[in-house]
Amino acid sequence: MTKIGIFFGTDTGTTRKMAKTMYKELGEDLADKPLNINRVDAETLSGYDFLILGTPTYGHGELPGLSADCQEESWEEFMPNFDDIDLSGKKVALFGLGDQVNYSEEFVDGLAELYEAVVETGATLVGRWPTEGYSFEASAADDGGEFFGLVLDNDNQSNLHANRISQWLDKVKQEMGITEAAIA
Repeated sequence: MTKIGIFFGTDTGTTRKMAKTMYKELGEDLADKPLNINRVDAETLSGYDFLILGTPTYGHGELPGLSADCQEESWEEFMPNFDDIDLSGKKVALFGLGDQVNYSEEFVDGLAELYEAVVETGATLVGRWPTEGYSFEASAADDGGEFFGLVLDNDNQSNLHANRISQWLDKVKQEMGITEAAIA
């Protein structure tokens, strides 16, 4: 069985922490250790049949990267690689971090940018997450009452992370067709 590849962009390390939490919950039989997107190439990412991709949103709805005043390259600089990646037949789940209080008008907009890039590659997106339980004015990642993936607000709802991650990973495994019997 092919393992799940977990890739993330980050500047402060919070998205990395969430990716590591997901890896621990999935276990090494199901997933490879999470990798920062600034340390991989397009071939590495496209080598997986199952992907979990995570991003925070910076500033006013931006992906992490140098123009968002990040210390290192991140999703912003990786984005051009999506023009040459074919993820047809691969299943991809997304997660995003944002602050629904201080950035209520562009809550997790970076997740929407990542979604748009992944959809263009032909991937099958899994793991949508309900907007219920969040309070925000607008989000480009809101598609009719569902986010394009799991949304985590570390500033205002960190107490909900463990439960949300666990529920979401169960949903993702089911939608990817990954069962405990398949790894036994």
